[in-house]
Amino acid sequence: MHTPLDPAAIDQLFRTARSHNGWLDKPVSRQQIETIHDWMKWGPTSANCLPARLVFLTTPKAKERLKPALDAGNIEKTMTAPVVVILGYDLAFPDTLPRLFPHTDARSWFAGNDEKILATAKLNSTLQGAYLIMAARAVGLDCGPMSGFDNAMVDAEFFPGGTVKSNFLCNLGYGDPDKLFPRLPRLDFKECCEIL
Repeated sequence: MHTPLDPAAIDQLFRTARSHNGWLDKPVSRQQIETIHDWMKWGPTSANCLPARLVFLTTPKAKERLKPALDAGNIEKTMTAPVVVILGYDLAFPDTLPRLFPHTDARSWFAGNDEKILATAKLNSTLQGAYLIMAARAVGLDCGPMSGFDNAMVDAEFFPGGTVKSNFLCNLGYGDPDKLFPRLPRLDFKECCEIL
């Protein structure tokens, strides 16, 4: 835990990793998908609440169900991605806290507080989405995370029942380097950080 990763691993996760818009015709395996979840589940969340709920769309038929909800600019890259992940959050996550955080009554922290439930679910599912991206990169895949879709349509199609809501989408596969946009700049340390 205290040995820094080698530079090649840092590059794969951060420095040379890119958000992809086009995909090579190369499949993603079920084993890769399960490994991504197996690694991402260990990332920290508030009170180990783990509110993320994932739907992996792996077939053309499944992706066609998503297509009507996509913004026009996201259709081609999503329909051609080997896998599309719908990352949602479960507003019923407090019901799992007795099992996931058993050493105190964490469920009571959320009783009757819909605003706190929503804020916690959205924040922590977004964290889990970041872990998903890192896990996918670690397993050797490229990612294309995005918004740009109709959340209500996605929720009605993929999360009927109402307790799970969509957060964002993430395309997975082997990115086509010819379809990358130029690398965009980042803020320097002095622009966004302070050490006190």
